[in-house]
Amino acid sequence: MWNSNSIISIFYIIFFTVALWATAHAWRSQSKTQTIHPFKAFIHLWVFYACYLLPPLLLFSIYAGITGYYSIQQAIFSGLLSTILIYARFIEPNLIRVKTTQYQINEPHSFHHPFKIALIADLHVGLFSGNERQLKTIVKKINQQQPDIVVVAGDWTYEPEDTLVEELAILKQIHAPVYSVLGNHDEQYPGPPIRQLLQQALDANQIMDIEGEVIEFDEFRLIGVGDLWAGKTDMRFMPDLPQDKPWVIVSHNPDTVDMVPELPCHPLMLSGHTHGGQIELPWLTSYIMKHVSISGHKQGLYQHEHADVYVTVGTGMVGVPFRFRVPPTVDMIELI
Repeated sequence: MWNSNSIISIFYIIFFTVALWATAHAWRSQSKTQTIHPFKAFIHLWVFYACYLLPPLLLFSIYAGITGYYSIQQAIFSGLLSTILIYARFIEPNLIRVKTTQYQINEPHSFHHPFKIALIADLHVGLFSGNERQLKTIVKKINQQQPDIVVVAGDWTYEPEDTLVEELAILKQIHAPVYSVLGNHDEQYPGPPIRQLLQQALDANQIMDIEGEVIEFDEFRLIGVGDLWAGKTDMRFMPDLPQDKPWVIVSHNPDTVDMVPELPCHPLMLSGHTHGGQIELPWLTSYIMKHVSISGHKQGLYQHEHADVYVTVGTGMVGVPFRFRVPPTVDMIELI
């Protein structure tokens, strides 16, 4: 005959078993990760796997509230917190949305035909993000939009395994040219020295690294600029380049926009880096964002003196394996 104490004991056994499973998986995954801080990687991965404790914790909260093991207030608090964390860990990170923004880059003239750029950033393939399921969904969303080009605005990685070439192979199914710059996590700011591994993965999967390169299109030019935190954002040479067409600049950190020199046209910069906060909480997120973007960039379009910058919230996660009220996004920028 089952009684309340035996059922509660079963819950505790489940919690203990899942915690052991999380510890084993975190230890094994950490050993395959390109990291300079193995213990830090282990802790992050343990949190990632330990989130599987949340569903039984939710059931336990409901049962404990019904049986009186918890007070009503304790049961509501525990159940609500578990529900929010389950959503932020297992649901929202997979709710990849598409957001379309039109931008007239050649004022007062319009393009003969809209030019569609699919903008993604911060895939953070590694500890928390960029698994095969998520990358397949991103590729599917991009192909459905039929963009003219795809731009990846940096932070491909977050302490990845050495199988990066194989992990990014799905991106070869994108039906458009893919151009990329690197971000701070790709440049060891912070993180392990994975530049060579990432370059191999990009080359093998037909992704063009355009840092310092100019790509010509009929009605505009695309230029890649290196990461701000890596000290690679010198744009003083830009006035010496041809100015007969507008410029689209790709650079990971949106604060780079303040370094754009005065040009005859008013360029558009495409960036990521901020994750839109990744977890949107009152007051706390805004405070943290001051350390991520000094200029206050979070998401969307910002106008500056010499250029505008569009900031995508990206698709991956760092720090904690949660997204809350900031779903991963593929941005469609229509130049008109």
